[in-house]
Amino acid sequence: MNSLDGQVIVITGGGRGLGRAFALDLAARGARLVVNNRNRVVDDQGLGPADHVVAEIRAAGGEAVAEHGDVADPATADRLVQLALDTWGRLDGCVTSAAVSAPAMFHKATADGFAAVIRTNLLGSAQVAAACSAAMRERRHGRIVLVASTAGLHGEPTVSAYAASKGAIIALGRTIAVEGASRGVFTNVLLPYALTQMTDQGMDPRHRELMEPAAVAPVAAALCDPRSTLNGEVIVAAGGGLRIATSVEWGTVPLPAGGPLDPAELAALVERSRKGPAHEYVHAQDGFQDFAEELSAQ
Repeated sequence: MNSLDGQVIVITGGGRGLGRAFALDLAARGARLVVNNRNRVVDDQGLGPADHVVAEIRAAGGEAVAEHGDVADPATADRLVQLALDTWGRLDGCVTSAAVSAPAMFHKATADGFAAVIRTNLLGSAQVAAACSAAMRERRHGRIVLVASTAGLHGEPTVSAYAASKGAIIALGRTIAVEGASRGVFTNVLLPYALTQMTDQGMDPRHRELMEPAAVAPVAAALCDPRSTLNGEVIVAAGGGLRIATSVEWGTVPLPAGGPLDPAELAALVERSRKGPAHEYVHAQDGFQDFAEELSAQ
């Protein structure tokens, strides 16, 4: 018996790159898939990337259906959920892998271009995850994997819109993980390094062979497994390895009493904080309470 036998999972961006690798791996482990990918390019038969992935899955004995909506369209999220329910009568998981980049220096980025990236990457992921979450909460079971990027952790030159969208996804994932826990819907955020159309030009040639998308797929599959109890984790994965990423606040340092704050004083306080103990929190309210209590005690 495979680890995901009978599980029904929606995957966006499942026609290419990482999404395709995730879809094929999930299907090989027994999952039944709704594979979403918009048809920007089709072949002579009118078939797009999602259709070809579904054909691969079926040829290998798996079950899958294709859906071609643009995740930036709110109606796509509802169609994906309904397609899963109409086809198999249930929904167990969701992987949001659809994304665009549109590189540009921040000061040269157009408002329309910036907004288009946010619509696809952030709103597209949020809309699909929300629709899937609503269905899964009713059954008190579900697994959500939001695919983000380390650009959202650290920033990255020339992809300000992409980095902003992926940072927001990390915050979104940590938030809905807390909200869904009591209903058995667990959410985690996956930050993959892999060789894809998006990373092809910038990939260091020394690491190209190691960075196959398929190397990340087992992590996504394990997070979709109904036996997994991980929730609210941010996992960086690539080339057969992983790292846990966290949000850290360092030492609490009081401001000097009275008067303006000199820039040199501020720099010294920042350095003192950096040398203090690390603080990690499940959500922002915990951080606020702890910060207030530490200041009150000083």
